[in-house]
Amino acid sequence: MAMVVLLIFLVIFAVLGTPLAFSIGASCFSYIEMYCPNFLQMIPQRVWGGTFSFIMVAMPLFMLAGELMNRGGITQRIVDFSMYLVRPVRGGLGEVNVIGSMIFGGISGSSVADTSALGSILIPAMEKEGYPSKFTAGVTVASSTMGMIIPPSVPMIVYAMVSGESVGKLFIAALIPGILIGLSQLLIVYILSVKNGYHPKFGKFEFKHFLHTMLYGLPAVLMPVVIVGFVSFGVCTASESAGIAVLYSLLIGFFFYKELTVKDVIDSLKKTLMSSSSIMLIIGFTTIFTWLLTMANVPTTISNFFLSINLPRWGYAILFDIIILFIGTFIDVSPAILLLSPILLPVMKNVGISGLQFGAMMITGLAIGLVTPPVGMCLNACTKINKMPIIEIFRGALPFIICNMIVLISISIFPVLTTWLPQFISY
Repeated sequence: MAMVVLLIFLVIFAVLGTPLAFSIGASCFSYIEMYCPNFLQMIPQRVWGGTFSFIMVAMPLFMLAGELMNRGGITQRIVDFSMYLVRPVRGGLGEVNVIGSMIFGGISGSSVADTSALGSILIPAMEKEGYPSKFTAGVTVASSTMGMIIPPSVPMIVYAMVSGESVGKLFIAALIPGILIGLSQLLIVYILSVKNGYHPKFGKFEFKHFLHTMLYGLPAVLMPVVIVGFVSFGVCTASESAGIAVLYSLLIGFFFYKELTVKDVIDSLKKTLMSSSSIMLIIGFTTIFTWLLTMANVPTTISNFFLSINLPRWGYAILFDIIILFIGTFIDVSPAILLLSPILLPVMKNVGISGLQFGAMMITGLAIGLVTPPVGMCLNACTKINKMPIIEIFRGALPFIICNMIVLISISIFPVLTTWLPQFISY
């Protein structure tokens, strides 16, 4: 009954429009004040303990690196690089959108940043070339979901902190799902483009321009490869590699592309401070929330309930996919990871699903929530660019979201898709 009161408080504060971090904090404070007031003095300690993690240093640094690369001219280089990359298959701007998201996602680690950065360039360009607005917005938001799946991934770092899994192995575990989503979306774009005549005619190939584009795009493409390689093979920790990413971004922006300014750095620091602070507050208050749930044996009770259903292993995987998709529709990514992981992860391990596989399932499922109403953070970012209603953008994204769903089901049923590559990392 006490836990029901805690959840009721959380819903009330959320309905009143209180920011999620403070909704969680206020509900925990109200519950402790009513049922165990002697624990009030432990709230600051728990909040601090929840955020005091060396792994979490990587989160704001990766976010800062993504901001610096975006402001330093990286986005346009990715678009130019992608245009030549898809040229052999008559790739139009639709394919460029998907390829660009795969590359940019490996830099920013954020789907919303992907939508904002690439969308501001590609949406007007695609509409100018005659692509329908719904198709343009749909492929932009759907392809941006790879931003939090293809490593480095900020949500993966949050999950690593909660689960205790290796950040490097989590990055590698998400690599195949991210690539599969990209390839399947490329196929859908190609089919729709051929059917509706979206593909442009071949332009004249100029080797000099091609060479210039490839050379200038190479630093952008190499960045995620270097970061993931360093972390995955134990060259440095996730936090250290994030610091390297920031330094790399500064050097490339100032001295190679020469588009980064001191003002850009200051603005990037401000934006990163605001974004990472809000996530840290959520993490801190969610620590109290999960602590109260654990004290009340809620995870154990839920675990016993699910195990009593007696489903096959793949049945549990599909069931948890449904739960993740439902929660992701209403709650943003980081809070959902922090709320679901302590409850569902023990159950998953009891039925033979590894923490790596569950992490990939969690991130892939929650990524779909970013393009699903009513919350849909990527939908909100896109509507600010093209002024379309959210529901219309969602309809345009639906064929591509189906690709995400198919990949989610595949990695849930076939563990090898997420556990094969990480087994080669022995550190």
